[in-house]
Amino acid sequence: MGRRVLVAMTALAVLAAPVVPAAAGDQAVAAAVFPQTVIAADFPDPDVIQVGSTWYAYSTNNGRGNVPVASAPAANGPWTIRGDAMPDGPSASWAQGGRTWAPDVHRNPDGSFTLTYTAWHRSSGRQCIGVATASSPLGPFAPAEGAPMICPLNLGGAIDANTFVAADGTRYLLWKNDGNAIGVNSTLWLTRTTNNGRALTGGNTALLSSRGVIEAPDLVQRGSRFVLFYSGGGYVDCNYLTSYATATSLSGPWTVAYRPLMTTASFDNRICGPGGADFTADKVFLHGWVNGSRHMYVADLGWANDYPVVRGSRVRYEAEAGTLNHCRIRTGAAGASGGAVAAYIDFADSWVENTVYAPRAGGYTLHVSYANGTAGTASHGVVVNGNNQGSVSYPATGWDNWRQASVSITLNAGFNRVRLTKGAGYAEVDFLEVQ
Repeated sequence: MGRRVLVAMTALAVLAAPVVPAAAGDQAVAAAVFPQTVIAADFPDPDVIQVGSTWYAYSTNNGRGNVPVASAPAANGPWTIRGDAMPDGPSASWAQGGRTWAPDVHRNPDGSFTLTYTAWHRSSGRQCIGVATASSPLGPFAPAEGAPMICPLNLGGAIDANTFVAADGTRYLLWKNDGNAIGVNSTLWLTRTTNNGRALTGGNTALLSSRGVIEAPDLVQRGSRFVLFYSGGGYVDCNYLTSYATATSLSGPWTVAYRPLMTTASFDNRICGPGGADFTADKVFLHGWVNGSRHMYVADLGWANDYPVVRGSRVRYEAEAGTLNHCRIRTGAAGASGGAVAAYIDFADSWVENTVYAPRAGGYTLHVSYANGTAGTASHGVVVNGNNQGSVSYPATGWDNWRQASVSITLNAGFNRVRLTKGAGYAEVDFLEVQ
């Protein structure tokens, strides 16, 4: 008999990472739920907080002011742009207007609010980080005068401040030295602050460094694991993306995810350059390019054993890493992801089963990478959590000629068992992706 395959689950670092979509001409199924556009106007680098029952979002400067602010009764909106949260502009003593980037707003224990922002350093022309305060999340935020809070000019300046409060209550500021501006490495740093975030109290800890673009850090603590999100790729094109690294200590070492979390490809080109992301417990806010502007989106976020999964962004599960019954793994498969596939799914009791993760209950798209060397169309039955959910069909491709076929499935929130069973003809499976 010819070669055959099916699916499985890889290590968790791979589980939480998306992949390349099907090529043009492959079967298309519109069951995936992609991020929702919530501000269909220029609103880049969104930072989002919830105060009581109201959500607030802040963005990089544009025609609406230095720190545009919007509010909504729920994370998914409706969102209303409210004006400028820092109407008098950044600190007059060291900054000038025009490049007020990546604001971060955090509520303090006394009920006040601290804004950290990036602004144009007047004397050097670099970007540096300042701090401002207000009694309301809508502002007006009054910038502190004197020197900027963080301004390492020998490292290119500083951008993209973001507040992180550890489980023990210790407060830190994440930031990036802008090495890209002067042709040196850019590093994501962590610095301890006072409990109101208005002054630095500790030294700088280097987290991740890159000669390329690495910016927009956001840090989340999940149990004993720290998850450091960041943006990379190109600045103003669809190559911009969001990835992450994990560590069990803030001092590292940090392990970068096997694949990025969100890319243009992982969203099937529905969002151009998903980045500048801000993560909450169950939502991620991000921007994407639309006709020269960056609109704000929101997506459901889940945690598979404390690794992030974003609904609508493809997650890959290698077939050979799953549970195989009356079939086997074939290694040395030319062109296959990882070089191995699930094969010889040839008998009535043959099946391959993967455990997959869904951030929310509902409809998803299952994409199967397959090769069908038989003359006609082959198929596999699709069984989810023990329930039949139809089948997936594989037009003939030839062996080791991998294509993707797609089918709609319904998943429970959390972990689900997806099994492919023997159907018509014979086909091998390289991997599946859940979107």
